[in-house]
Amino acid sequence: MNSADDMRSRVSREAATLLYFGAEKEYKQAKLKAAKTFGAHFLPTNLEVALELDKIAEEKEGTIRKERLISMRQEALKIMKLIDAYCPLLIGSVWRGTIRIGSDIDIAAYADLPEQILELLKNSNVKIQRSCWMQVNKKGITHISYHIYAETETKISLEIVVRNPDEAGKKRKCETFGDEIKGLKTAELEKLLKETATRQFLP
Repeated sequence: MNSADDMRSRVSREAATLLYFGAEKEYKQAKLKAAKTFGAHFLPTNLEVALELDKIAEEKEGTIRKERLISMRQEALKIMKLIDAYCPLLIGSVWRGTIRIGSDIDIAAYADLPEQILELLKNSNVKIQRSCWMQVNKKGITHISYHIYAETETKISLEIVVRNPDEAGKKRKCETFGDEIKGLKTAELEKLLKETATRQFLP
């Protein structure tokens, strides 16, 4: 490894360390602080930092991490089966297999009336913490979605993002890993848990 590669690796590792221990919440700020620490005049990519973050989580958490991943995927499957009529898709770190302490379950769903999903969850004794409409602007386009924050029976935090059915199947790029967010549908997750429960989905 040459000096430039070594410096890049050190900055990536430092940024990932800041994120892992909660000193920074956002990738950009973590990268800026890490670059300043080493006097580097460049920033690593989000992918480089994300891969280092995955390594750190594996080093710190070991076998418990894999057990927790299986448990979180099992909990996700229960929720997805409850709302299966709304085309749920497991995304985020539980899909990728890159969870760390503090990770939650992220599920995308599609409905004309998001409140129907909310009621379905309430009637199934899922503990709802809050729900709200959110609006973000990306490249001049406004995206509106309904967010449900909840907790599973095993006290795992859960976020369900409900979008318009027209957006189902639409390709989305991951801002962290840079690839397409493919996720797992209900049947795919069920199959994964039977065959390779701790498989990772990385670029």
